[in-house]
Amino acid sequence: MGTLYLVATPIGNLEDMSPRAVRILREARLIAAEDTRHSGKLLKHFGIQTELTSYFEHNKMGKLDKILAALAEGDAALISDAGTPAINDPGYELVRAALNAGFDVRPIPGPSAPLAALAVSGLPTDSFLYLGYLPHKTNERKKVIREVASLRYTLIFLESPHRISDALQDLLNELGDRQICVAREMTKMFEEYWRGPLSGALIHFSAQPARGEFTLVVHGQIGGAEKWSAEDLLSAIQREQNAKKSARDISTALASASGWSKKEIYTLIVQKK
Repeated sequence: MGTLYLVATPIGNLEDMSPRAVRILREARLIAAEDTRHSGKLLKHFGIQTELTSYFEHNKMGKLDKILAALAEGDAALISDAGTPAINDPGYELVRAALNAGFDVRPIPGPSAPLAALAVSGLPTDSFLYLGYLPHKTNERKKVIREVASLRYTLIFLESPHRISDALQDLLNELGDRQICVAREMTKMFEEYWRGPLSGALIHFSAQPARGEFTLVVHGQIGGAEKWSAEDLLSAIQREQNAKKSARDISTALASASGWSKKEIYTLIVQKK
């Protein structure tokens, strides 16, 4: 009876590939990969000649028998395009199938984008909630964000460059102007870590072409925080108005962070005009 190994692979820098990961992949009878073309380059770089088969969202159920048959003869490995397999990819079904068939499943730890971004974010790491990619559609994205707005966990999301500005805007509107760390192209040549308020992140990433994959780490709700003074709130309102935002958007964005209600903030904005 073989063992199914979940082998973490680099999220960018190939030097992050562990010697153990290379050995396990060389010794396995079969490697299941999310993208065989992408993974083929990785295996070639490390001189790994193990048979490779595709295993992705649209063929995952049809490939289970082939992988389980390989496990009956010896060890097999699962890798994703980058990072730790079975996290935000179809590896879950394979793990369940292997366990149900009586095979052992073991991790070969290594790179993971969500954990790497969390570790360097400067935000609380004692409890966090990983939610993967935000929905593509605006209403669905807002609904997901709204459901976790009151949680005190540090929140971790993934996002594509095409939707980063929309995602940041929705996070700001639904969560208020919380602290965020935006990690981009981690471990690669143009890696970037932007830390600060959501409003600043929105301005920064809307002002330049977005490139690469993004990991967003957002501060959780702060319970029992001291209510802002009227002076501090008015200063924040002025900054938001300078960014040409509507009274409704400003009151939504500042409510949770300031301790003032949306109605109170909206009233202040109207009186200020």
